[in-house]
Order: sequence, then C-alpha cells, then structure tokens
Amino acid sequence: MNKNNYVAIMAGGIGSRFWPASRVDRPKQFLDIMGTGKSLIQQTSDRFLKLCPKENIFIVTNSIYRDLVKEHLPYISDNQILCEPSRNNTAPCVAYTALKLASLNPDANLVVAPSDHIILKEDAFIQTLSKALAYTADQDALLTLGISPTRPDTGYGYIKYEATPKEGVHKVERFTEKPDFDTAKSFVSSGNYLWNAGIFVWSVKSLISAFEANAPEIIEILVEGKEHYNTGNEQAFIDKAYPTTPSISIDYAIMEKASNVFTIPSEFGWSDLGTWASLHAESSKDEFGNSTNSEQVMFFDSKDNMIRLPKNKLAVVSGMEDYIIVDEEDVLLIFPKSKEQEIKKISSMIKEQKGETFA
Repeated sequence: MNKNNYVAIMAGGIGSRFWPASRVDRPKQFLDIMGTGKSLIQQTSDRFLKLCPKENIFIVTNSIYRDLVKEHLPYISDNQILCEPSRNNTAPCVAYTALKLASLNPDANLVVAPSDHIILKEDAFIQTLSKALAYTADQDALLTLGISPTRPDTGYGYIKYEATPKEGVHKVERFTEKPDFDTAKSFVSSGNYLWNAGIFVWSVKSLISAFEANAPEIIEILVEGKEHYNTGNEQAFIDKAYPTTPSISIDYAIMEKASNVFTIPSEFGWSDLGTWASLHAESSKDEFGNSTNSEQVMFFDSKDNMIRLPKNKLAVVSGMEDYIIVDEEDVLLIFPKSKEQEIKKISSMIKEQKGETFA
C-alpha cells in the first residue's frame, strides 16, 4: 500500500433530492439508504481502505456534520476532518484539501470522491484507481474516471475523449454539462463519450499548479494561511478565509480550462445514487418492479413503485404505478417518479413555508 496515496471523501451535501429521508440534520451520506447495515459514508470509507491506510483518508464536510462524521467513522482523527464553514461548491474545498495535504506530504497523490455513490464491483474500482494513481504519480495530469454510458441520460456531464490511449489513459477533448436528450443520444451513439463520475485523481503538486493557472482567485485566498494548516490555528483561518472564496465547481474552475486532463473509461457498477429513481434502479424488486425496504407492504395492482417505510409499519398499496412513497413518521411523501426532479424544489418550499423542522 503506497504511503503517498491519499483519499478525500466529499461529505458536505444535503442530498435534497432524497427528501424527506435526507434532511439538513441527517443528509443521505449518513443514512443506511441501501439497507446494508452501513451508511453510505461508511461503505465509501471501507472501500478506500483497500487503497490507502486509514490515516490517509480525509473527510471534507460542512462544520455542522463534524460530530456525525466521528460517529460514523470513529477511527478518523480530528485532523482528518476538513470542516467548511460555508457551502462554496467543490472547487474551494478541493483547493483547501490540496494545500492541507501538501503541508503534510508534498508527494501526496490524491483521489477525490463523493461519499454517496454506489460501487458494485469494488475490486474493479480499486484496480482502476490504482492504475490512475500510478499514472498521476509520474505525470503532470488531472485525471477523472469516466463511465461508459448505457442510456442518453440528461442528468450527467459527458466527457469526450481521444480514441488512442497511452497506458490505458485517454486525453480528454472536452466536457459537456447535462446536455438535452437529443444531444445525449448522439453522444451515446458516437461511442467516444463517457459519463463524468465526479471521481478525480491527481498529485497535489499538479492540482495546486492547476489552481494557480486556472483559478488563482481561489488558491490565493487559501494559500495565505498555509502556515496554519495541520495546526491548532487551521480552523480559525478557514472560518475567516473560506467564505470569501468564489462558489464554483471543480469542473468549471479547473477541469474545463486545463489542457492536461485525462480519463480512464471505467466499468465497476457505478451509480451516483442522486435520486429516488436511481435507488429504485439499483434495488431488488418484485415481479412487478416494486421495490421496498419493508416486508410489511402489501401490493395490489401496482407496479414500478419505490416504497420506503419505518420498521414494522404495515402499508397497503393499490392501483399505484411509477410512484415514490416515503414515510418518515413526521413526513409522508407520495410523488410520481416521473417528476422526481421537482422534489428538491418542493423541499425548499417546505423549508420556506413550514420552517427548518421538516427540511
């Protein structure tokens, strides 16, 4: 196991598309959404223990989730939890992580990954990341894993890549963020586009250089306190400086601008688990396509539904097709699966009209 390999797990989101199960005070990365007995962040962390020692796993989260991180991952030390005082999208938190790791180990080689994805083929996942880390250890490269698309999905970003690889790694030609259906269909049929999985690999040296060249307005703010990283003064500096950084994604800030971007076409049973429908797609179902976390559901003339209930609660579902039904005791959601993209907007309306209790 290479001591220069590090992992940063992004765990600061709210997961509002999984409302009402995912709330501000208990976002989906801390839920056992798959019914495995482990939360998503626990599954993600366990996966990366095959790649690097536990002391090289860092969690980037919002400051309000520090205690939840320690509860779910008790082996993580305080210095391995990077607490964002504000939600400024992914570029500032990646820059913060890079500078912190650079002060610990200038030769650090880093994987940045979300905390709430599903990986069904973990051995293939680790093999792919090992290949990526070997490449970025020797090359000035920003690498992102790409997933071979199975459908013209408009909810994902797409990567166009050069056909001829070097060491199994392809040069990226361009990114396209969430195209319309016809464009996505043409991408899939062309055979040289991948879904952007949002899993990145790079050395911290290459990453910091990329920020200096493409997003100096971020790195210049955070590098001012570099002497405070990994000391007792780190959080105080971050609390003051971090909210002044621009709110922008790593894709827009760096990946779409840099010329040294590469990808590895990958197949390891990936799902971003972004919505109830994606959970339904990954869950076991009855002969009529109904999926539920409970044995206490009785279905009559119903198909293709996603049902989530409290333990031991009986439900009778009749005449329902393609619906999401989620009972969280204090909130009941009954929503057409075809309109689930509206759930995030609904949860915002609930917060405005009913207050924080149900948000």
